[in-house]
Amino acid sequence: MSIFPAFLNDLKLRWKLMVVVLPLVMVPLVVVGVIVGYSSSDLARQSINQVSRGDLQHMAVFTRHLLESHYQQFQVYQQERKNDFEKELKNLLRIAEDMVMEEQRLVEKGEISPVVAKQRARKLLNSISIGESGYVYTLTSAGQLQVHVAREGENIFDQQDGDGRFFIREMCQTALSSEPGSIHQIRYPWRNKALGDTRYREKLALYLYVPQWDWIIAAAGYIEESYSDLMFERKAFEELKEKIKQKRVGQTGYIFCMDSHGTFTVHPEGEGQNFIDVRDSNGNAFIREMCEQKHGWIRYPWHNAGEPEARYKIVRYEYFEPWDWIVAVGCYEDEFYQAANSISWNTAKITLFVTLIACLFSMLLVGWAAKILTDPIQHMMTIIHRIKAGHLNARMQLDSRDELGELARTFNRMTQMIQKNKEMEASLAQQGKMASLGVLSSGVAHEINNPLGVILGYAAYLEGKIGEDDPNYQFIHEIKRESKRCKKIVQDLLSYARTPKSVMTETDLNVLLQQIVDFAANHTDMHHVDIHTDFEADLPSVELDGDQIRQVAINLILNAGGAIQGSGRLDVETRREGSDVLIHFRDNGCGMDAQTLEKIFEPFYTTKEKGTGLGMAISRQIVEQHQGRIQIDSTLGEGTTVTVRLPLQREKD
Repeated sequence: MSIFPAFLNDLKLRWKLMVVVLPLVMVPLVVVGVIVGYSSSDLARQSINQVSRGDLQHMAVFTRHLLESHYQQFQVYQQERKNDFEKELKNLLRIAEDMVMEEQRLVEKGEISPVVAKQRARKLLNSISIGESGYVYTLTSAGQLQVHVAREGENIFDQQDGDGRFFIREMCQTALSSEPGSIHQIRYPWRNKALGDTRYREKLALYLYVPQWDWIIAAAGYIEESYSDLMFERKAFEELKEKIKQKRVGQTGYIFCMDSHGTFTVHPEGEGQNFIDVRDSNGNAFIREMCEQKHGWIRYPWHNAGEPEARYKIVRYEYFEPWDWIVAVGCYEDEFYQAANSISWNTAKITLFVTLIACLFSMLLVGWAAKILTDPIQHMMTIIHRIKAGHLNARMQLDSRDELGELARTFNRMTQMIQKNKEMEASLAQQGKMASLGVLSSGVAHEINNPLGVILGYAAYLEGKIGEDDPNYQFIHEIKRESKRCKKIVQDLLSYARTPKSVMTETDLNVLLQQIVDFAANHTDMHHVDIHTDFEADLPSVELDGDQIRQVAINLILNAGGAIQGSGRLDVETRREGSDVLIHFRDNGCGMDAQTLEKIFEPFYTTKEKGTGLGMAISRQIVEQHQGRIQIDSTLGEGTTVTVRLPLQREKD
């Protein structure tokens, strides 16, 4: 009996998943959407007061930072004006020095007397003004004023500034101990009663010494006059207040500032008035409380004219110490809830929209999930049809670790076993052929080795009886060599037909290969080849038959030597790759073309003039008996690389 309704029986698996899973996904989404929408609206109402408080806090801090920024900018502006004032004093001082030195030059030329020169210099220096009340004055090293707007002729050597410092003495001592013409500066608090000063102000004086007249020339002015631009500062301050007034909080909330005595410095309506004793609807003096606390929160009822009843207002206030200001930001609480209602409605609309989008996305996601689940099944069905058609090398390509991936891997192992059984059947057939070949080879070897032994014996006998200068010596030597070659062919045929069973032992492959390389390096066929080794350190031991691997390595090394014309190089390397060990034999010999590569492992195929053609066939047979593989990469004219891959752990038979 089917677990699906009748109309679902004919649907594909993908559509069955869609019909079953979609309701399970979409119904909870709709329910969650309704719950989230309701909860969001309720949460908005509960938290709107806290959010609004946060807005008031940020606005108050922002306004305080705005005042700090304005204050700091004017500090920088005033410092720049101070620097400009120092430059101005320095320039005027140099001008005064030039005036004096010009008069001195006229004296030196004899055009005027020193008395006339000093009178002319006094007149010129008294004409120089600095700012509102600054001037140039000169005095001797004894403190006698030579040029001054009000006290000319007085000795001020013992004059003290507002701090009681003998600044004139300091100027005279510094001027006399320095190079003539070098500029020095001094700051001191000063009140010039002769000019009508009523308070001490900081004064800056730059001075230098003219030794020809024993004059100390000074250019001085009050520092505050150097940067006082009341119109500019007043304009910037008004712009700052307008910027603060333009900031709104909610519908009717605003920012206002007052000093610590309750006088409003920034306010939309009451600016300049004092409200220290104003009380709210409950009779509390909230302005006085703010002035005393200086920073914090306050909530009070306030009744505006024209409104039926008082409304509660919440205010956040901060203290700005440089100006002794209290910065306050306030708003009515009922305006907060109006925002909450708007948020609730917007939340409902957004929740509905998000729910619809989530449902649509769920449909796409379920469809995509159904595709992910059914595509591997479709792929598996395709591979099964191919294997059924006889393509045993086809494999399911699934990398997932779920049940489908496990099923695919199990099926691949089953297919691999079937293919292996097929190969075993072919191998058994081949072994039967090889057994027959072995029997045949044994008979041939017995029948051929005996006459070959006789031929070799007589040839050796004759070779010993005649000298090398005999004309027949070469023929006898050739008979002996070719007989040995025939014997070797028979021996290789026996080796190929009856490869002995490997005797496996744990072997250090690096040590074995080093012994083989040392032996091969002394072989007469390898004298023209430089053999280099690069064995990987800490290579684990390999289970192998040392004699058989030695036979393979020597054969590959000698083949490389035969492929190198003239001097050449052979690199023998070992590397570990996963669970295998690789042996690379890389030469820079003549290389092989594609046609030769295809036949290189065929028995009795050789590129040598006197080779048997069984060396590579026997080598592959030995490597495969070790459950390994041998691979050849070669480029004609560039060289050949032979790679022998052996497993670290052999599979037990």
